[in-house]
Amino acid sequence: MGDYLYKPNRSADWNYGGGKWKLSRSKIDLFTECSRCFYIDNKLGVARPRGPAFTLNIAVDALLKKEFDLHRARGTVHPLMKKYGIDAVPFRSEHMEKWRENFIGIQYRHPQTGFLITGAVDDVWINPKGELIVVDYKATAKDGRIESLSDSGWDAQYKRQKRRTSLRREA
Repeated sequence: MGDYLYKPNRSADWNYGGGKWKLSRSKIDLFTECSRCFYIDNKLGVARPRGPAFTLNIAVDALLKKEFDLHRARGTVHPLMKKYGIDAVPFRSEHMEKWRENFIGIQYRHPQTGFLITGAVDDVWINPKGELIVVDYKATAKDGRIESLSDSGWDAQYKRQKRRTSLRREA
């Protein structure tokens, strides 16, 4: 039972200026949502209480990763990619597991600020032109069909995440 107690304070090494501090998508979202909360979290080391775990979503992500990994190993197209006309295959890389790992993921040090920006990916695909496609699986327990991002309570975060990915591909 003690493992579930709220423990807001963390080691200073994980706060801004500490050797392990990283800027992630969720930290950027926190800043966008509440800059005061971002400061309290990143500078003072007092984290917000965590929300509920989305167990169903986590399970769907894990199953999709396993399925796509089978096709990655074989070099084949997943049936969903065929169904939706996605001209790509899962990208083969010895770094895939590292890229998927939280707190490691793909990392970029921003030269002007020195910030280490990190993000774990769900998958990476490659098209015939050799372009890499970063994939983030989204699962929902919503009843009915989802036609657009605005059908979800998370639409603002998803749109910011999609826009950042699109901008990176163009750069």
